[in-house]
Amino acid sequence: MTGLVYYSSGSGNTARFIEALGLPAQRIPVRMGEPMPEPDQPYVMICPTYADGEGRGAVPKQVIRFLNDESRRAGLRGVIGAGNRNFGQTFGLAARVIADKCRVPVLYRFELAGTPTDVARVRDGLKKLQELECLTV
Repeated sequence: MTGLVYYSSGSGNTARFIEALGLPAQRIPVRMGEPMPEPDQPYVMICPTYADGEGRGAVPKQVIRFLNDESRRAGLRGVIGAGNRNFGQTFGLAARVIADKCRVPVLYRFELAGTPTDVARVRDGLKKLQELECLTV
């Protein structure tokens, strides 16, 4: 089974998207001192972008900290990006950065807390990914 790991800041947009998905998910904490989740199965990460106008700082520090652990990084199968289309080229940039660094695909991108269509597409995509993983076991 493919799990979900996500980061959501104080704005809560990504957390609202996770809630709408209605699937089990582990949250990367906002505060540095809190313990990180330790996924025990392959997972997809959902991460918002926090970049300046030049794209710097796109991946939240806590996500970097999470992925810097080799055992956690090993379970990553893909990334879904969140962001704001008002930021043009940097929309969903964190997902692209993570995908490139970890050599996994960007599976989807959505704006802010997503729409019902985004939720349905992500649910369907995760189901298909799970079926593919079952075929390879």
